[in-house]
Amino acid sequence: MSATQEFSYLHTMMRVGNLDRSIKFYTENLGMKELRRADVPDGKYTLVFLGYGNERDHTVLELTYNYGTETYDMGTAFGHLALGVSDIKATCEKLRKAGAKISREPGPVKFGTTVIAFIEDPDGYKIELIERS
Repeated sequence: MSATQEFSYLHTMMRVGNLDRSIKFYTENLGMKELRRADVPDGKYTLVFLGYGNERDHTVLELTYNYGTETYDMGTAFGHLALGVSDIKATCEKLRKAGAKISREPGPVKFGTTVIAFIEDPDGYKIELIERS
């Protein structure tokens, strides 16, 4: 059996300091939909799953809010999320007008031709935008 038959990529989990603020960023600015949520008072956390399609067929983003924790150390191991967009300049302008932080303006990747940009979510997580035709 090949690895693709044994495994499927389900989700990426990120801890956030303000659940409502993060949901608003990912739904209003990046067009994701809230797919489901689980509030676990005994464990003092809430999980919210966001994405562009159902969890059976798409990889999704899991936001975890631990009650009372407003900030996290970003660390150095996590890199970024990546999203494909059709018009990177228009997307960045729309995000900038919505208040998103553009940490790298659109342009070709170093030593290549792929056009990319980077934005940051409200907690500082980096999101790479990759122009796809």
